[in-house]
Amino acid sequence: MTPEQLAEKILQALAALADDGAITVEGGLPRELKVERPKNPEHGDYATNVAMQLGKRAGMNPRQFAELLAARLRDDEAITAVDIAGPGFINLRVAADAQGKVAQAILDAGPTYGTGDSLQGRTINVEFISANPTGPLHLGHTRWAAVGDALARVLSAAGASVTREFYINDRGNQMDKFGASLQAAAHGQPIPEDGYHGEYILDLAKQIVAEVPGITELPDDEQLIAFREAGYERQLKEQQSQLEHFRTKFDVWFSERSLHEQDGVGHAIQKLREQGHLYDADDALWMRTTDFADDKDRVLIRSNGEPTYFASDAAYYVNKRERGFETCVYMLGADHHGYVNRLKAIAACAGDDPEHNIEILIGQLVKILKGGEEMKLSKRAGTIVTLAELVEEGGVDALRYTLCRYPTDSPLTLDIEEMTRQASENPVYYVQYAHARLASILRNADELGIKLDEFDPGLLSHEREGDLLRALAEFPRVVATAAELREPHRIARYLEDTASAFHKFYDSCRVLPRGDEEVEPVHKARLTLVSATRTVFANGLDLLGVSAPERM
Repeated sequence: MTPEQLAEKILQALAALADDGAITVEGGLPRELKVERPKNPEHGDYATNVAMQLGKRAGMNPRQFAELLAARLRDDEAITAVDIAGPGFINLRVAADAQGKVAQAILDAGPTYGTGDSLQGRTINVEFISANPTGPLHLGHTRWAAVGDALARVLSAAGASVTREFYINDRGNQMDKFGASLQAAAHGQPIPEDGYHGEYILDLAKQIVAEVPGITELPDDEQLIAFREAGYERQLKEQQSQLEHFRTKFDVWFSERSLHEQDGVGHAIQKLREQGHLYDADDALWMRTTDFADDKDRVLIRSNGEPTYFASDAAYYVNKRERGFETCVYMLGADHHGYVNRLKAIAACAGDDPEHNIEILIGQLVKILKGGEEMKLSKRAGTIVTLAELVEEGGVDALRYTLCRYPTDSPLTLDIEEMTRQASENPVYYVQYAHARLASILRNADELGIKLDEFDPGLLSHEREGDLLRALAEFPRVVATAAELREPHRIARYLEDTASAFHKFYDSCRVLPRGDEEVEPVHKARLTLVSATRTVFANGLDLLGVSAPERM
């Protein structure tokens, strides 16, 4: 029995009490409720405070209300005990056969177990990397590459229609500086002081000269543009390749240039004018964002007629909404706190609800330690630690899992040695080892010729079996909560707790027969539980973009 099924039984019991006239609740009965697992297992398998919520509205003491509900619940064969604690908490114990059916339900659902419909009908755009195509992706991008992709997976699992989007900052002075740096490198000249430095510039310039015949013979102005565009194309492909290797895929690679080339800025300005929040002053066009909690109004078009970066931000938001996204999620770096109010003000000025149509998540800084020292310099980029180097040092699985297991709103320090250590103290190893151990048990069962052709859920009556079953039953709710709160780290922490429950079960309950022992129904029941547990680990790791190894 899942928590949701138990909650439904409680709702049915309340409805029966109301139909019998035993209770009359002002405002009516709730349509849904949650049951929780008590912190102290001695109190029961699950608990609910519904009597404390409804007692006063029913004109009675919460404990009196709880007594009526408990009496009704005791008639249910799936519930073995109902106790009332304190001012009206109801603690419940579930029958072993009812609880054991969770294992079969998981196997029936397979890869879909954990998915739900709490966000069904929602269209969400998740923009989680915004980078210049002028150099390698760095440490800051790496955190969002892992967490943003995991968040998109979790939102999809909760039923939302999700589009992953990468915003390419391919317009502005930085692009010309990039082109000038490549041009200088190609001619063996010093790179401009405010240009781009690092071995990758030298390597990229050599590649362009080899692949674009005659580029160094062009007139200077044309040559700079040619190097800029050739470098842009190749650097973007490298970023895409690095992210693909990191198991981070994007549905849309959105070019900032396209907003200007297709008059997206002009279109957005016209739409914003119609909303009445633009005004002219000092020969410039302004948006009155102070009407919506921004600290100052923002310039859209400068006095020289040039659009600002803010104009691109406004046009990009309008573009997203016109593409049909109900909610636009922005995942920004620690140095972008000032963007929160201005982006929300853009939504408000466009006539939207800034509390619903736009969300801004800020990721704090990450430090990487190697050999006890902070990694600050790159072999190729000179001044930044790159995604490619981090993957080389830590591996995709360890890096993704470790970045995903912490809330993004707190700074993070990662130790390469600790992250890659093969020991139970290392969370990613601990979780992956649990899956590998589950897979090993099932392989051994297959070699013994044991078939899961019968399953008696009532045989899963051991305390440790119950603990593991209740942990598995929580997975859909954990996924839904992670999606609702935009916190994929909840998946990682859940897997770690469930790994602990599995290891305790395995230490206490013999799964496979010894030697010449006959295969008993209890062995098959426990193998069914093992198979269900393996499914949950595989599904949970997949939500984090982490592999589920068969052997370790």
